[in-house]
Amino acid sequence: MLPTSRYLTALFLAGALIAGHASAEEAVATRSTTIDLNAEALRAAPNDLAVATAYIEITDISPAAVARDVNKVIAAALDTAGRYDQVKTQSGNTQTWPVYGKNGRQIEGWRMRSELRLESRDVAAMSELLGKLQATMAVSQIGMEPAPETRRKALDEATVDAIRAFEQRAKLVSATLGKSYRIRHLGIGESGFRPQPMPRMRAAVMSAEAAPAPLEAGESEVGVSVSGTIELLD
Repeated sequence: MLPTSRYLTALFLAGALIAGHASAEEAVATRSTTIDLNAEALRAAPNDLAVATAYIEITDISPAAVARDVNKVIAAALDTAGRYDQVKTQSGNTQTWPVYGKNGRQIEGWRMRSELRLESRDVAAMSELLGKLQATMAVSQIGMEPAPETRRKALDEATVDAIRAFEQRAKLVSATLGKSYRIRHLGIGESGFRPQPMPRMRAAVMSAEAAPAPLEAGESEVGVSVSGTIELLD
C-alpha cells in the first residue's frame, strides 16, 4: 500500500492528465474555421460648395512698409467680401520673408503674402466676388467640392452599401462551403475621398474688368471599406 503522500501525489497527477486530455479534446471539438473578408462601396457626392483662395503678395524695402500695403489690400478685400452674405470669407496663411541680393547674404527687401479663403454654395455670387477681388489680388486656387453635410450624407450611404456588400460576400462564401456563418469581427473605415481637382490659376493680378471665373459643379467620390472575419458553423 502506498504511503499517504505518495498516494495523493499519484492521484493528483492522474487527475491532471485526464483534465489535460479532456481540454485537448474540447479544443479540437470547438475549433472553427474563420475567413477574413473585405468589401468596399463608393458614392457620388455633388460638388455644391465653391472654394477659392485669393492672395496678395508685395515686396518692399522694410517689413513695416510691406505689412502696411498688404493689410490695406486685405482690409479692402474684406470690406468688399462683406457685401456678399452668401460668401463665407476668412483669413488664410500670412507669411513674411527676406529678399536677398545677388550675393545671397545681404537683405535688400522684404516680401509678404497674405491669403483669403472663400466658400459659398452660391456659385454666381462667388464668381462675381472673385471678379471684383481680382482687381487687386490674384487667385491661386478655385474649384468645387462637397459641402461637409453633403459629404457626410454620401459617406453614410456608402457605409450602408459597404456593409451590405460584406454580407453578400459572407453569404456567398459560406453557401459555397455548405455552411452557415456568424460575424466575429467587423471594421469600418473611410477608404478614400476623390475630390474634383482644383486648378491652379496663373499667379497674376487681373484687371478690374476681368471676367468672373467660371465654375462647374460636377461630383466627387467618397468611399467606405468594410473588413471583418466570419466564422463558419456546422
